[in-house]
Amino acid sequence: MQITVSGKQVELSDALRTRVGTQLDLIAGKYFDSALEAHVTFSRARSFFTCDINVHAGRGLQLRGEGEAADANAAFDDAAEHIAKRLRRYRRRVNEHHRDLANRARPEAARQYVLRQEEESANGAAAEGETLTETYATVIAEHPAEISLLSVGEAVMRMDLVNQPLLMFRNSGTGALNVIYRRPDGHIGWIDPGQAA
Repeated sequence: MQITVSGKQVELSDALRTRVGTQLDLIAGKYFDSALEAHVTFSRARSFFTCDINVHAGRGLQLRGEGEAADANAAFDDAAEHIAKRLRRYRRRVNEHHRDLANRARPEAARQYVLRQEEESANGAAAEGETLTETYATVIAEHPAEISLLSVGEAVMRMDLVNQPLLMFRNSGTGALNVIYRRPDGHIGWIDPGQAA
């Protein structure tokens, strides 16, 4: 982490600069793996010192801590404690978010197939001597698919976003598999086997 230590109308000792660098590296390493930079500014106001710490911890995360005390070391300790407290809160929120994602139901795995219908003979009937056999469609494409847990409104929105004629989903209200589809008249059709009673 790049640390800049400066003073406004205050002379800073090398020992203080070293202490600030070491402490901030420890705090950032404990709560955040790769903090980018920190700016520490000391100033004097009447009979006390102030310390202002701005940490750019990455991906839009900016933290600020302020401290006041009778000497510069105590002011830094106060500001560093504010930064550590904010990093602890941030880390706790990130961990809770990941736990929530882990507990959330994952979409069910499915396969989506594209079929091509077998073509009939030119006259539409079997030629003489041929026996009629059942014809099956040929699989021409196979894709992995997900069956997501959605409300009906979310499913309609997703179907429109991906521009598909139909979508199968698990209804978040009933837990049953549902299908929505675009009807020839432009309206949306909804098949809900859980409501058939």
